[in-house]
Amino acid sequence: MKKKKIAFTDVMLYLILTVVVLVCLYPFLNVVAYSLSGNTAVLSGKVTFYPIDFQLSAYKEILLKQTQIWTAMGISVTVTVLGTLLGLVLTVAAAYALSKEKLKGRGILSGFILFTMYFSGGIIPTFLVVKGVGLYDSISALVIPSAMNVFNFIVMRTFFKELPLELEEAARIDGANDMKILFKIALPLSMPIIATIGLFYAVSYWNDYFSALLYIQTPEKFSLQLRLRQLLFAGQINQVSMENLGTQVMSESLKMASIVISTIPIILVYPWLQKYFVKGVMLGSVKG
Repeated sequence: MKKKKIAFTDVMLYLILTVVVLVCLYPFLNVVAYSLSGNTAVLSGKVTFYPIDFQLSAYKEILLKQTQIWTAMGISVTVTVLGTLLGLVLTVAAAYALSKEKLKGRGILSGFILFTMYFSGGIIPTFLVVKGVGLYDSISALVIPSAMNVFNFIVMRTFFKELPLELEEAARIDGANDMKILFKIALPLSMPIIATIGLFYAVSYWNDYFSALLYIQTPEKFSLQLRLRQLLFAGQINQVSMENLGTQVMSESLKMASIVISTIPIILVYPWLQKYFVKGVMLGSVKG
């Protein structure tokens, strides 16, 4: 039995992909290494992709003493969960309804939705609307204004258009109405695309700090990303004395540890949805 020869193009492709992966992975490894390194290494700037003079002082400071981090993380988790659920409900409902050619005025309604993808009222008018309806300085202000993404709506609508019409006709013969067809047929067949769109919404809500910067005034309601922004740019955490360790934790290490802590939760979501991700995007992007 002859061994299959490896083509030169395949070798080059794997080599290029390996380099790309290393380039993307290096910044994250550098952040983790800085967060686990001692003060001398941090000051000298010798830290690369592995920790020098390993210590957990920065993590102990953040996790045990910086209680506002836990509060901010709880708010971010709440916003992410509520925003993702609301976004999925609105996206599925709008996409399913507007994928039906028999719906009167579907072209006009789709046009209104697509219009917002290219034109918006701007930051100040949006802020005035949020404040005018009583959402200012509330968790709802972080969820409702960005509840439905138009790109996600287009992908979902395209998927629903591709569902076999025979399935719907067979269900109607059996006496099913539109709601039963949606919940009994369309949604079970849509799990890959729903998981993908849900991941898009979750990442968007988790990484969003600008909405909290605009709409939240009470420090106790700050999201994790806004709190992290303060740590990185406002310099709220400087050198902190660690009495039980008898040393000082440099602000750089605290910043890097904060980045790692805020990144880990959303990274843990990816393995659960990875098998749906590529399939879901491809299913919803075949036709426009």
